[in-house]
Amino acid sequence: MDFQIRDAISANMTNNTAEDIRNVVEDAIKRGEEHLLPGLGVFFEKLWNHAGEQEKSKMAGELAQVFAAS
Repeated sequence: MDFQIRDAISANMTNNTAEDIRNVVEDAIKRGEEHLLPGLGVFFEKLWNHAGEQEKSKMAGELAQVFAAS
C-alpha cells in the first residue's frame, strides 16, 4: 500500500466524529468497490496498531470466525 494513501486518509479522517467514521465505513462497504479496500485497510491498520494484545487477540479470533463461516 502506498504511503500517500495512508497519509491522505489520515488527513481526511482527522477530527471526524464516530458517526462520520461509521458513515464512511458503511458507505465503502455498501458500494463494494475494489478501489475503496485500501482505505478500509488503513482504518484497520490504525485500529490494530492502537490496540492492546487482548484486543488484537479478540479481533483475530472474530476474523477467524467470520472467515470460517464464509
